[in-house]
Amino acid sequence: MPDYKNANNNGKTVTMKKIVTISLTTAVLCGSAMTVLAAGGDTKLKHIPWTFNGIFGTFDRQAIQRGYQVYTEVCAGCHSLKRVAFRNLAEVGFSEAEIKAIAKEASVVDGPNDDGEMFERPGIPSDRFVPPFPNEKAARASNGGAFPPDLSLITKARVKGPDYLYSLLTGYEDAPESFSLPEGKYYNSAFPGYAISMAPPLSTDAVEYQDGTPASLDQMSQDLVHFLQWSAEPEMEKRKQMGLKVMIFMLIVTGLFAIAKKRTWAKLKESK
Repeated sequence: MPDYKNANNNGKTVTMKKIVTISLTTAVLCGSAMTVLAAGGDTKLKHIPWTFNGIFGTFDRQAIQRGYQVYTEVCAGCHSLKRVAFRNLAEVGFSEAEIKAIAKEASVVDGPNDDGEMFERPGIPSDRFVPPFPNEKAARASNGGAFPPDLSLITKARVKGPDYLYSLLTGYEDAPESFSLPEGKYYNSAFPGYAISMAPPLSTDAVEYQDGTPASLDQMSQDLVHFLQWSAEPEMEKRKQMGLKVMIFMLIVTGLFAIAKKRTWAKLKESK
């Protein structure tokens, strides 16, 4: 005869184990959530009325060109932009001659040649931006173990990406006395955890704008965000224009259907 008593006890034991496991898992998850909040989940972002926001949003091409200058003179030494080709700069107002000159300054690894060896050549407009490091290990070795992310899609990597990036660029501050800042880190009010490995990349007059615009920290930060938003979504304006055309078409079709329905029911009523 089966030992129902033992079976019942075993069932209780299994149930208790499940309860304990679930409780521990819940505690770990709650602890992790609290850690995330403590690590900067409560950071407040600065909001800028970007020209590219909203259904009618467009790119500010002058700001994008200035942002490109900030990227090349400040950011390109550490951060790559792998998804953008030199010829794409034509979309924001650079001339063909300017693009060829910009591309020619880059050294592109190509090949293999007839001898089976790789070689370097000047860039051409169809080439993509050349990364500053040949691989991730080289990048980490040059940055104290940190890996500078590619900036091609950086504004899409986070919710409210443009605001986050702007807040990050302008968020460097002296650490509060109550905050223990690890050695080799910098305090940033917008960065989760507040301790960031990247030194403040921008400072007043870090670049000399070719159009004479004063290069304040705020101006450079906004211009860089404009450039990186364009690099992440260069088709944005065409997409929005297409969306508007579709909406207008749907409104017209809906109106025509409404008129046709009204006339059809009117004829049916007359026939009765």
